This record gives sequence, C-alpha cells and structure tokens, in this order.
Amino acid sequence: MRHTKRAVAAALLTTVAIAMVGCSAGGGGSDAAYCEPADGDVNLTFTSWIPGIEDAVAIWNADNPDIQVEVQTGPSGNAGTYQNFFNQLEAGNAPDLGQIEYDALPNFRVQDGLENLAACEDIVAAEDQFLPWTWSQASLGTDDELYGVPQDQGPMGLFYRSDLFEQNGIPVPTTWDEYKAAAEQIRALGGYITNFSQTDINQFAGFVWQAGGQWFQNDGDEWTVDLTSEESTKVAEYWQDLIANDLVSTYPAWTDEWNNAYNSGEVWTWNSAVWGANSILSGAPDTAGNWSVALAPQWEAGGETAGNWGGSSVAVFKGTEHLYEAAKFALWLNTSEEALTSLNQTAQIYPATTAGLELPVLKEGVDFYGGQKIYDVFAEAATQVSPDFTWGPTMTQTYADVSDGFKAAASGDGTLVDALTKGQASTISTLEAQSIPVAE
Repeated sequence: MRHTKRAVAAALLTTVAIAMVGCSAGGGGSDAAYCEPADGDVNLTFTSWIPGIEDAVAIWNADNPDIQVEVQTGPSGNAGTYQNFFNQLEAGNAPDLGQIEYDALPNFRVQDGLENLAACEDIVAAEDQFLPWTWSQASLGTDDELYGVPQDQGPMGLFYRSDLFEQNGIPVPTTWDEYKAAAEQIRALGGYITNFSQTDINQFAGFVWQAGGQWFQNDGDEWTVDLTSEESTKVAEYWQDLIANDLVSTYPAWTDEWNNAYNSGEVWTWNSAVWGANSILSGAPDTAGNWSVALAPQWEAGGETAGNWGGSSVAVFKGTEHLYEAAKFALWLNTSEEALTSLNQTAQIYPATTAGLELPVLKEGVDFYGGQKIYDVFAEAATQVSPDFTWGPTMTQTYADVSDGFKAAASGDGTLVDALTKGQASTISTLEAQSIPVAE
C-alpha cells in the first residue's frame, strides 16, 4: 500500500474529530505509558470468522490465566462482521480485538475506530518478524502508525479437480485464453469451470491486481479513483463473456448451493487465495483427494504474475481498557509457532511472518489435495504479487456498490463494466461527502 501519512491525516481530519484517549494518532512510542500492563487479571473479547481459531485461543488461555480471551465468531467481514463492528463502535460496545482484512483497515481508520499499536514498544520491536509487504498493509504505509498485527497473506492460485481434468483429457489451463477454452469443453460435459461470485468483489480486485491495474492512487494530497481502468475493464469484459455464454455458474458464494456445486463435481475449479484450501476442504468433503493446486492462469503465455485476495490483521478497537494485553495477545497469535501451526491446521492460514513460512506443517503434503505440497505453489505465487496495489479509504462501501451491480449483471441486467462505472461514481460521491479530496 502507498497511503502517505499526509493523505491519511487529511482524510481523517476532515471526516472525524480525533479524540484519542492517551494514544495519539502519531504513535511511534510517544504514548507508551498508555500501553502498560493492568494491575490485575484481564478478560478480553475477540471477534473473528477464522475457522477453528478457538483452538489457538485455547492454547493462549491455558498459558495465560491472568489474560483470558473470549472468542466471538461471526460471518466473514464483508458478509456482516464489519458492519457489526461499525455499529458496536457507534454504540460504544465494540470487542477489544477484531479480525480485519487489510483492504478494510483504512475504513476503520477513517472512522477513528482503531487503536494505534505503535504506542506499544513490543509491537514496534516485532516489525522485522513480518514480511515487509504485510507490515505496510497494516501500517497504511506510514512509519509511526500501526492499526493491526498482520496475520496472513492471500496469494492467488488455481484450485482444480485434477481427476476430472485427467479423465476428460482437458489440459489444466495456464493462460486465461486456455481457461475459456477449457470452460467450453467442461460446459459441453454438463459442468462449469468455475463459479463467478456476485459478492466477492475483493476476488475480482485480485484479478485486476494480477492484470496490473489500480483502483485507487493518492499523491499525498488527493485520491484518484479508477475502477474502469484499461486493466480493470479487460478483466470485467473477460468474465462478462463467460457469464453471457453460460460458461460459469453464479451461485452466491459461501452458501449451501455453492458448497454443493463443488462437492457434486458440477464446478471444477476455483481461482482463490491460499486460504481457500480450507473452504474447499470443508465445503466439498466428498471430493477428498481429487483436488490439486496450480499457479494462476496468465494473461500472456509464460507470464509470472499473481493477484492477492484477502489477508487479515488482528486490530484493537478504540475504547478498549486493556491496550497492552490486547496487543500482547494479537502479537502472540500471529507470531507464535504454536498459534500459527494451529491456525494452519484448522483454517490453512498462510502466515505473514518470515519464520511462519518455514513452519514444518507448510512443508507437508495435504491429504485432501492428493498429498500435494500445495504451499510450495503458493510460496511461488507470493513472489509474483506486486506489493503496490493501493486500497481506497472506503472499500467496504465500494465493495457493496459494485456487488449490487455484479448481482444484476449475473442475472442479465447490465454488465460488469456497468457495475464498475456505477461503483466508481458512488465511491467518488462518498469520498466527496466525507470531504476527502478527489482528483478531477
């Protein structure tokens, strides 16, 4: 991310009254006195949607009787948890900690909803344990602010039913042209090559990321919004063609319909991030052993680019009475070998720390994927992700507006380009309404 401190500060000063209690927006350790241990036992609340995260928290609770963490689970961020967070912040009853994806952090920062973890010396000292790109995502590109402890990353690859491709003599596609050709062959057999999600706009952003596009940029003074860039339009027109020719299904993602489509063999591939390994494993249990992973299809033969979808941080919400303990837990959860191993085993979390990428569990074959060492593929994909994709300051609104248009396009009412055009206009209006400077 390339948010400059000046741009972020400008956005904040024009949208919220900064009223930090002891922990200033500048951070940098100047408010370390606020980040001090409590006098007695502490109970923290933590909301996350990561499958099995309770197991990792149980390890912490067993070893830290004086700092107990209660896990609250909910739907994925854009499926409802983020809105719940905003509602809770407004009502003054937000949890101490919450799961927030990198692309959503600017939204919460603009609303002055997060504690600056740079006030905690132990957090600052841990920077060199994390991949620089992930730390930049959580710090919004600044030197003296940090709004979440990086947890994972989301390089994208291609999950595919290797048994079905082999049985039907269809080569695994390595380019997007080959992907369309395979889609036509699979449709002739009664299946679909993939499901185009009407709601996972961050997946679509990952496709644009791979194509070299940018949706947002800022020069330190104002934001440029370009959801209809040449690259973005190319991606939209590609998927529009597949939708129009009934070459992809359009089930709502993360539903029983979606799971059944993969479990039954109706849908053969999923262009997803590394964490998607768990979604298929849990949603399509009858297909165990029949899946494999490959690098993402390329726009040009021989290309070596990958998009990124997701990646989360653990943030501490404004209003917590226990910044020190919350930060300590967040750091442990995302750096401890015990915690990272547990998170990978239950949710296939791909760590944001350099040491985490060397975990023994990531070097093993995965039974569900036919014994393939799938993390070797994603390790290669991670090196192909450009670090320079910029998130805008109102991404949850952008996603919601574009999703409305995608749903319409999936049913034949308008196109994906139309949805992006309307989403761009709505995003600009939202920024201007919040007095966030926008380039003409």
